[in-house]
Amino acid sequence: MRTINFAKRNFKEIIRDPLSIIFAIILPLFLLFIFQQFNIPSENYELHNFTPGIVVFGFTFITLFSAMLVSKDRTSSLLIRLGISPMKSIEYILGYMLAILPIIVIQNILFFILAIVLGLEFSVHIIFAMLVSIVVAILFIALGIIIGSVASEKGSSGISSVIIQLVCFTSGMYFPKEALGKGFRFICECLPFESCVTIIRGIMNNNTDIISGRNVVLFFVYTIAAVICSAVVFKKKMISDNK
Repeated sequence: MRTINFAKRNFKEIIRDPLSIIFAIILPLFLLFIFQQFNIPSENYELHNFTPGIVVFGFTFITLFSAMLVSKDRTSSLLIRLGISPMKSIEYILGYMLAILPIIVIQNILFFILAIVLGLEFSVHIIFAMLVSIVVAILFIALGIIIGSVASEKGSSGISSVIIQLVCFTSGMYFPKEALGKGFRFICECLPFESCVTIIRGIMNNNTDIISGRNVVLFFVYTIAAVICSAVVFKKKMISDNK
């Protein structure tokens, strides 16, 4: 119940800035639409390949949302009051995640509706991909909480933009890693963003052959590590900020 109440409070804070929510949802939708109008002669930009990349790109704004929310809480008296509460650090993290979940669901629904309108063939695998993408979004929320825990409100937006750029250039949404040099390809394989896109793409297209064990392991290792790290860092910063 404490986690639910905290999540409700966080959700109210999020919807106080509706313009940011609209921007975070509309921009990825615009990119999906505009790239389809260009008719780029590349398999990478076909709807069944490009849509999963846009879904993951949209989650980078979730990172920004999470970071801004946590950093704002750190500068307010909220965490001072929470510091004397019996809540555990994992309850704080779950409270932030549950608050952002409705935005993720709205993002997913709009992404795939637009993709279908543009010509993507509907199948039950799209629904499976939407469910899996919610799990993928956990990684981006956790990254946002880490950033918001260590950076100021202004600094959070700057650091979050790094995540946005990393997703753009290392996830394979714009160009496959095979088209890059060995050094950059190695970076793509070490980071989890390409795995996120590959997992969603494989499930959406009912082509699980492209989902290697490395993709799944890399994603879960990064996600579990990010969630644990977010809980630890958040708790430590809350204690230090309250001293």
